[in-house]
Amino acid sequence: MPSESFPAFLADTGRHARHWLFESALPLWWERGADHAGGGFHEKLGQDGLPIGKPVRVRVQARQTYVYARAGALGWSGPWRAAMRHGLSFMLSRYPRPDGLFRSTLDTGDESIDLYDQAFVLFALAHAYEAEGRPRELLDTAQALLRQIETALALDEGGYYDGLPRQPILKSNPLMHLLEALLAWVAMGVQGRFRTAALALCELATARLIHPANGAIGELFTTGWAPLGEPQERLYEPGHQFEWAYLLLQAEGLLGINARSEAIALENFGRTFGIARERQVALFAVDEAGKPTDRRARLWAQTERLRTSLLFATQGLGDTASCQAAAAGSFTGLMRFLATDIPGLWHEWQREDGGFDPAPSPASSLYHLMTGLESLLAFAPLTPAAHRPGIVERTITA
Repeated sequence: MPSESFPAFLADTGRHARHWLFESALPLWWERGADHAGGGFHEKLGQDGLPIGKPVRVRVQARQTYVYARAGALGWSGPWRAAMRHGLSFMLSRYPRPDGLFRSTLDTGDESIDLYDQAFVLFALAHAYEAEGRPRELLDTAQALLRQIETALALDEGGYYDGLPRQPILKSNPLMHLLEALLAWVAMGVQGRFRTAALALCELATARLIHPANGAIGELFTTGWAPLGEPQERLYEPGHQFEWAYLLLQAEGLLGINARSEAIALENFGRTFGIARERQVALFAVDEAGKPTDRRARLWAQTERLRTSLLFATQGLGDTASCQAAAAGSFTGLMRFLATDIPGLWHEWQREDGGFDPAPSPASSLYHLMTGLESLLAFAPLTPAAHRPGIVERTITA
């Protein structure tokens, strides 16, 4: 893409992103995705726009709370506050345990604890805290949760177990989302334990998690954060390379660390080995050498590729032409996932042949779409026509 046409690309795609979010997705997932009678948000919407599955997982409640809090901050004039409070109140009333951690599910037979879910509760609390005018009770809840995470899950060598009961296999992905949540609190001006824990995770990522041979972060580890298994067996998700790169660059600005070279290496691994050029999508998985092991593509990885490539392209990180081409390609690839009969829904998985099998849209993916598409909104001025609530009623008749 010629450099002179990139601003026009940003403006056009920004308008498209705002239209899809404000006119289709946000109204739809509040009107149809919320359980207005019982509380919380449904797990999925079918491709007919009807809900599937009662509210069960805490991560869905946390992510939807974040989505609507962020929608308000971005200028959506729909009922973002009601939607945010709907998810927040359900999360805070139904999922807390006596020990200060949060249940992963309302299934009474499942008492396991997942760090991944604790991270998203922290993340939702940060954005609700900002949206509600920084009430002390939300900060107290978040601080208590972080203390309990550190008490119950912290490892002597740094990092955390991925849940309770503790397992010998360690995972990088929950750490990444915990870092995301901690940075959200730091961005709100809350320092203390949040900043200290975020700095420690950045140090762990750059010193231990990143493989020195390929500059990437694998998914599974063993004692001492050594990569699990033989090199050809190790799992690397390209989408997570983009996500780690984005967060480390965010941490540079918020924490004052220097992780630019590591972020560039992570993005480079994902872009070099993790893209199906003919489909313009990020693949699901490769091995340590970058050889594809799962050539399907999942929605969330496309959103991470989009926001990271946009950051690189607009901040002058790497070759300008390559970064701009990556940004354009990532948007094209993502749009294929959003081509549904009812605007505001999506396809979760793309087959290797580029097709999509009929399947419901998981509510948990709206978080990814918000984080990815938000990166475009700054390039498209907000206009009254771009944020009218209730437009979804024109497209849904089921």
